[in-house]
Parts: sequence; structure tokens; C-alpha cells
Amino acid sequence: MVVSGVEGSGGTGGGPILVWGAGAIGGSVGAALVRAGEEVIFVDQAADHVAAINTSGLKITGPVEEYTVQARAFMPAGVQGTFERVILAVKAHHTGTALDDLAPHVAGNGFVVSAQNGLNEHEIAARIGDERTVGCFVNFGADYLEPGIIHYGGRGAVVLGELDGRRTPRVEDLHRLFSMFDPAAIVTPNIFGYLWAKLIYGAQLFATALTNDSIADVLATERYRPLLTRLAHEIVAVARAEGVSLEAFNGFDPRAFLPEAPASETARSFDEMVAHNRKSAKSHSGIWRDLAVRKRKTEVDAQLGPIVQTGRKHGLRTPITAGIIARIHDIEEGRADLDVAHLDELNRLSDTSPADSGAAA
Repeated sequence: MVVSGVEGSGGTGGGPILVWGAGAIGGSVGAALVRAGEEVIFVDQAADHVAAINTSGLKITGPVEEYTVQARAFMPAGVQGTFERVILAVKAHHTGTALDDLAPHVAGNGFVVSAQNGLNEHEIAARIGDERTVGCFVNFGADYLEPGIIHYGGRGAVVLGELDGRRTPRVEDLHRLFSMFDPAAIVTPNIFGYLWAKLIYGAQLFATALTNDSIADVLATERYRPLLTRLAHEIVAVARAEGVSLEAFNGFDPRAFLPEAPASETARSFDEMVAHNRKSAKSHSGIWRDLAVRKRKTEVDAQLGPIVQTGRKHGLRTPITAGIIARIHDIEEGRADLDVAHLDELNRLSDTSPADSGAAA
């Protein structure tokens, strides 16, 4: 089947929406758009998932809401034509491969929205141009369960923004669309402030994924809070060196993790993060699910790798971040099991190898 977008409407909403990656994020958002009456085309690498969507529809399950939508889905090789509005929702480490297949299908006046974890906007912009890239930050809880079924476990922040902070017609239209998924979605002039803040929180999630304990349980454990705080200090230092002003979301307040923050503020933010995660039916991160359930590579190199690399560029040491990366690799390769002992080892590492938290604001 040939599917074409409609060129010439200035990138503010013509033709079907292409959702590239129909897993937890893309499936959840795309299904909501279909339910609201938008035409959505799904693309995914998993043949059984594509077949299930085409045969039985895409089912959203979980405590937030349950429904099934009918939609068309394709493998990457089956997509033809061009699209103005593209939502990229693949795992961060699959971004390059996805762009190889996706780039020819972005209309001349079209754009790609990075509904992913990490700083993938930089990679997308390098491939198709800053002017064709829109930033997106998501923090809701969802999991791919099986072909054709996505578990939507809990609401979380949804934020859109142009890379240069402008309020454009296309970002207004995207806000309209994403509000169909979550009415609390917002537009920001500082999308990188959210993305870097998510890197801090994401690094803490990678730490929790080294264990079989839930996110909330690890964040609530007093003996691990100093480690998670020092981890945050490493990333805050790198973000400051990059000139980023960090943004708060869902109980995570980056100001509480500045090196100069009072201990009471840090404790408050931990408590609020615990409360947010206790409300979600998604008790463990997608990282943990990749390691413990799906037995596949995580996004660790794509998400945490740039922190270490950027820190090195500024002369900043990030030993805890690097230690988490190494331990995730050990679990991925079968050299280690999920165990809270990893956190105890990182605690000892951070005590003997303190990070340099000094950087230009």
C-alpha cells in the first residue's frame, strides 16, 4: 500500500501522522491520536507486532484507560511516500538506524518529533536539519507487553518545544495533538532543560535497574540516597558546563540536586519522586524490563554515554555514571545478575573517587 503525506501546508498539519516505533511511547501516543480521529500510520521493526495491529488493532491496557484502535502498520521497508508530521519513538540506540530508513519519508516541509529518552534531537538535527527537528520530553509509564498490546501504567510529564525555543505554528499543532494523549501536555521555550533534567533522573533509573527492587523502593532507601545524589551532582555539573538551565517535572526538582542544595530539599525531592512512582502501575523502569524480562540491550550507551563524553570535553569526571554503564554492560552480557550489591559497590566507588562537581554556570 502506498501512503503519502500532503506537502505544501507549512508543516502545521497535513496528511496522516507517521509514528515510527509503535512500542511503549509510540504505541501509547499514536493510539490516543487514532482514538481522537487522527489518521496515524504505525511503523515498527517487529513483524509480529505489525501483523497484530493490522489484524486485531492496537490495544492499550492498564489502570489509566483501556481501549483498542484500528490502524495501519508497516515494517520499515513497506512504507512509501512522504509525511509532514513524523513522531520518532524508537529506543535511543536505534535512532541512527531508524533515520536511515525514515529520512526519505520526511516531506520537504515536514519535521520529526523525538518522543524518546536522551538527547536524540542532536542526532536527528545532524541528519535532517535543525529546522526539521522538534524536541519532545515524555515521562509517562508504559510498556510493550506483547504483539498488539501496550500497557499504559501511569501519567507523567509531556513537553514539546522547538530547538531554538520559538513558539511556532507547528509546535502549537503538535501541542494540540499531544493534548489528545494527555491534556496536561505543555510547550516550553527550554526543551533541553527538560531533556538534561531527564538525564539526571534517567541515570537514577539506570541505578535502580541494577536491582530487582522497584523504582520507588530504591529511591526510598536511605542508604542509597547519598549515592543517587552524588550521581545527580555529576550530571548537573556537566549540564551547567553546557549552559543548560534545568527544569523540574513529576516530583523531580533539579534544584534539589545542585551541589549547594540543602539536604532537606534533596530529601523532599526524593520523597516526591517516591510518591509519583508509587502511584504508577509501572513499578520498574523499561531499563529493568529490557534486562530482566526481554533480555536485550538497553539504552545505556545512548543515554548515559553522552554524559561521560561531554563531561570529558569540559574536564569533568563522572565515575558513578561510568560505573553504572559498566555494570549495565555486565548484566547485558551475562557476566553479572541484577543485585542490590551493585549499588553498594558504586557507593564504595563514589566514596573513594569523588566526582569534580565544579563547572561554569
